[in-house]
Formats: sequence, C-alpha cells, structure tokens
Amino acid sequence: MTAQQPIRTRSGSVRIVDSHVFPASTTIAAALVEIEPGGMRELHWHPNTDEWQYYIEGQGRMGVFGASGQARTFDYRAGDVGYVPFAMGHYIENTGTEPLRFLEMFKSSYYVDVSLDQWLALTPPELVQAHLRIDRQTIDALRKEKKPIVPA
Repeated sequence: MTAQQPIRTRSGSVRIVDSHVFPASTTIAAALVEIEPGGMRELHWHPNTDEWQYYIEGQGRMGVFGASGQARTFDYRAGDVGYVPFAMGHYIENTGTEPLRFLEMFKSSYYVDVSLDQWLALTPPELVQAHLRIDRQTIDALRKEKKPIVPA
C-alpha cells in the first residue's frame, strides 16, 4: 500500500490514503498531516463524514465552527485525540516550535475536503462581493488551487 503523492507547501504536507490508492479500504480513509512551526491547516470542512484525529508529535490549536455562530477552540499535543463533527468548518495551527504531526481518519471509502479559500475563489466574484462586502482586490487574492497547509 502506498499513499498518494503528498500535497506539499512551504508550511507542511498532507498524505492521503483511501480506496483510490488502496482498493481494500472500503470503510476508512486517512491523511497524515504535517505542519511546520508558523503553519496552519487552512479552514476547511469534510462534506461526507466526521473526522477523528490522533496527534503524533508537536502541539497545535484547532478552531471548530458550527451552525448559529457556535465555535470552540481546543489545544492538542502528542497522544491527544481530536474530533470534528460532520461538515463543521475547522482549522489547525501549529502553536509550537517543532513540526506538528497528526493523523486524520474518516469512516468513508474516500477522502474529501472543501477549502474555504478555494470555494470562495471558484464562486462568481459578484456573489462573493455582494454577500461578504469585500473588495475586488481581496477576491482576486483568493486561491483557486488547493493549498491545505498555509502560513498562519
């Protein structure tokens, strides 16, 4: 079994294993996430299932956003377990001086996430501007390509 090629940025990487690269994986998908100091797993959500996390090394902070303006923040270090309910937006930042490594696990045959930045970048700019009341320069700075690990 081999993972897909890692998605790498200056601030870290994500390695995904699911039924696309390991056909026997019909009920579980996973991603190994590595975030360098000063990096962040961008704001995103998973539209297909809950996310379980196991923190391998380092320390981090996760913000989780729910409906009706509800939000919670959690701090993690090696050995901790995290959980994100289905479709809730969340980000994870490295708050330490060493790399943060954790495993994301999903009860699904495939891995999928939706990046807030990419989603907004691919939405007609007039809609984004009208609903969020942001200027065109800000809209033009949104990334159309997925960059799961970004500078904090």
